[in-house]
Amino acid sequence: MIKILHLSDIHLGSGFVHGKINPETGLNTRLEDFVATLGKCIDRAVSEPVDLVLFGGDAFPDATPPPYIQQAFASQFRRLADVGIPAVLLVGNHDQHSQGAGGASLCIYRTLGVPHVIVGDRLETHRIQTRNGEIQVITLPWLTRSTLLTRPETEGLSMSEVGHLLLDRLRAAMEGEIRKLDRAIPTVLLGHLMVDAANYGAERFLAVGKGFTIPLDFLTRDAFDYVALGHVHRHQILSEDPFVVYPGSIERVDFSEENEDKGFVLVEIGQDSTTLEFCPLPVRSFCTIEVDLTESDDPHSDLLAAIEKKPIEDAVVRVLYQVRPEQLDLIDDTDLHTVLSIAHTYTIQAGLLSQMSRSRLPELGVGTAIEPLDALRAYIANREDLKLLADPILEAAKALLAQEEFYVESETGEMEVVQTQLRLL
Repeated sequence: MIKILHLSDIHLGSGFVHGKINPETGLNTRLEDFVATLGKCIDRAVSEPVDLVLFGGDAFPDATPPPYIQQAFASQFRRLADVGIPAVLLVGNHDQHSQGAGGASLCIYRTLGVPHVIVGDRLETHRIQTRNGEIQVITLPWLTRSTLLTRPETEGLSMSEVGHLLLDRLRAAMEGEIRKLDRAIPTVLLGHLMVDAANYGAERFLAVGKGFTIPLDFLTRDAFDYVALGHVHRHQILSEDPFVVYPGSIERVDFSEENEDKGFVLVEIGQDSTTLEFCPLPVRSFCTIEVDLTESDDPHSDLLAAIEKKPIEDAVVRVLYQVRPEQLDLIDDTDLHTVLSIAHTYTIQAGLLSQMSRSRLPELGVGTAIEPLDALRAYIANREDLKLLADPILEAAKALLAQEEFYVESETGEMEVVQTQLRLL
């Protein structure tokens, strides 16, 4: 029996906008949260003890983290090396320099020859000796179109044709690795990728045009005893034969993950079976308080009452309220700051209902999951002046989606899909 701890998407150094400076350490409190949570994962690995730790990619927000963040990451994984627990560190899309060109932040561990640490920055099979026997780990890092295809090979092809060609190339490369496997010992596929059967959050749009989606049946192979994934921040089990699992991120990166449990997965691979356990982590709460006060006779009291009903102590809080212009002076900001002072951090955003404003399209309401092209189609369908131009507009949008630089970052540091940046009134 080989015991594995599978974690992913640490994003150490993310979410500073939701923290504050700790006067005792000089560090952002959200960095301290992330380091403490990573420490709990390593604590469990050491106390079990597990035989192997698999990290599914995205150690940092980008490939050039500041030295103090690199040091915080290294100090935790060094604890595994000190007790002889091997770890495989997979390269995710955020770990790659310029999204794929020029190496990856994690490669320094291989360059320095850190004991018991294996870096997965290419499709490759690693045979690892653990305290309870050997295991094979096939690493499949984040792949972009340029990784598998040259630009001349894609000229004149539709997006669908390019996708099929990419999968054919990857399938051939994977078959080569599978043929080299020793079927007498367990095999794990460790991949940082987007699976078509997964429930995505914002991470689906972090790499629009950058990588490609893998069909689930590509991963459910008899050769694999377990498929350990990274990239999607929500924990989910996509298959049980074999287990295909996203452990999710270990901390909440932003408010899009407000209601998600965070944790890691413990896996036991035996001779005839594989079992797993999701282990939740005690992470900091995020809390959204959204109130429509436009029909209220006493908007200030109603807003305070709405806040007091929520568990905001030590949480990252945002208050979103809507009022009519003539109600704005009725809100006492001093009272709001007093009530919210028990939160870890908080933001307050007032929205004014103007008589001149037009309603948003119902198809594009808050909290609605919608693809970029579907959002554009809905917008065009509600604009009489654009209907005759629908086809060329959609074709232009498809071309943009196919480009390798089609992604944006908001001022808060949270990645957003392009159509959410367009305020469709």
